[in-house]
Amino acid sequence: MVGVSRYSSSMGISTVELETERLTLRQARADDAAAIQSYRSLPEVSKFQSWTTFDAADATRLVDDQSDLAIDTPNFWYQLVLVAKVSRSVIGDLALHFREDDHRQVEVGINLAPTEQGNGLAAEALQCVLNYLFGELGKHRVLAITDAANENAAALFRRVGFRQEGHFLDHVLFKGSYGSEYLFALLAREWQTSASETSGR
Repeated sequence: MVGVSRYSSSMGISTVELETERLTLRQARADDAAAIQSYRSLPEVSKFQSWTTFDAADATRLVDDQSDLAIDTPNFWYQLVLVAKVSRSVIGDLALHFREDDHRQVEVGINLAPTEQGNGLAAEALQCVLNYLFGELGKHRVLAITDAANENAAALFRRVGFRQEGHFLDHVLFKGSYGSEYLFALLAREWQTSASETSGR
């Protein structure tokens, strides 16, 4: 099961909940802060992220910023947490940036606790979100930017069908030195072709 959607509205704010075989993906909320901080503060998670440290105040700020944010709001990052169905624990987060200049394009990013990596959970979550973005919201293009040194992230996006569109050499000043990045993207028509081939097997 990949991509079962539930929608709800609270005080006029539309939210979404997605389900896969092993995960529930839902909007971050206040009681998720400690779990988010527990893995985001690890050096192996923060290494390729914008932060160096991630304390309790950072986690609280992240979830507070989501409290009145509706899905598909232009120029905002909408944060979904990944909840393992077996343990009911928050084990990661997946962010969706709905572009202001083109509402049919979305950037995605994902974090997963190191103890949960290597089991296909990140790919499962991404496939579910792609089904939602293309199938439910009618988006045209989904993109992701990774550090070129982050081989695991690059492999993940390739695995779920993204094409590498660019390799930017030493173009961003990152934590004191210039770094390179990959640009990955997937078009709606590519996703549709892949989905049709999968269903036909």
